[in-house]
Amino acid sequence: MSEAELRAWAPDGVPEIHAGDDLPAIVVDAVGALESGDVVVVSSKVVSKAEGRQVVAEDREQAITAETVRVVATREQPGGGVTRIVENRLGIVGAAAGVDASNVEPGTVLLLPEDPDASAARLRTALIAATGAAVGVIVTDTLGRPWRRGQTDIAIGAAGIALVDDLRGQPDTSGRPMSVAVVAVADEIASLADLVKGKAENRPIAVVRGVGRYVIDADGPGARSVVRTGDEDMFRLGSAEAYADGYSDGYAEGSKESADTAEDEIDGGAW
Repeated sequence: MSEAELRAWAPDGVPEIHAGDDLPAIVVDAVGALESGDVVVVSSKVVSKAEGRQVVAEDREQAITAETVRVVATREQPGGGVTRIVENRLGIVGAAAGVDASNVEPGTVLLLPEDPDASAARLRTALIAATGAAVGVIVTDTLGRPWRRGQTDIAIGAAGIALVDDLRGQPDTSGRPMSVAVVAVADEIASLADLVKGKAENRPIAVVRGVGRYVIDADGPGARSVVRTGDEDMFRLGSAEAYADGYSDGYAEGSKESADTAEDEIDGGAW
C-alpha cells in the first residue's frame, strides 16, 4: 500500500531584512540545499522589506486608506478602534489592506509587495540559478476568513507552481464524477508552511517537500489569477452594509412610487 508524505521546515537564524538586501542569497543561506520539486514559501513581510516597501505614514489608518480600492465592511471594536475590511489594489479582500505596522520603525508602515507574483518569479529565477533545483515559490500573507474564526496564510504571489488542482469531471472513489472539487493547492501549501514558520518566532521562510507534482516548469499565471472579482464575487459587502444599501434603495424606490402615484392622481383630476 502506497503512502503520501509531506515535510515542511522553517530554519532559524534568518537576519533582519532591509531595503536592497539580496533576498535570494539570504533564502539560500537559510534553507541550504534544495531539491527539484521543493516549494519555497516566503512571508510577504520580508519580501516587502527587501523591496523597500516601508513608507512613512502619520498613522496606519492613513496608509490603509491610501491602499484601499473598495470598502467591504467596517466594524467598531468593543475595546476601541475600527476594523476595516477592504479590497486593496492587488484585488485582495482582507483587514487593513495588508498594511502592517508591526516590527517596523516608528512612524512607518509596511505595504505589501508592489507585484507579489513578479516578486515570486524573480526569487524563483534566482533560486534556480543558485541551486540548480527546479523549485516553486510562494509569497504569503495572513488573512481572516468569512464564517470562520482565526486567520490563515494564503498565497498572494506564486511562480513555478500550479495554483489549483481542478478535479471536476474526475470520478470519486464511488465512480461518480466530481462537479465542484477545485483544490486550492497554493493556499494549502501556504497555510501548511505557516505552521512551521510561526508568527512570532522570526522564521519567515519555509520549505515544503513532497508536493513536486504541483511544481511546473514555467512561472505560471500567478496568484492574482485566483482572486474572485466582479461578477464572481458573491460577497461584495458586509452584512450590515448590504442591509443598509438594500434599505436605502428600497426607501428611494418607495418614495419614487409614492411621488408617481400622487402625480397620476393630480393628472387624473382626483385632486
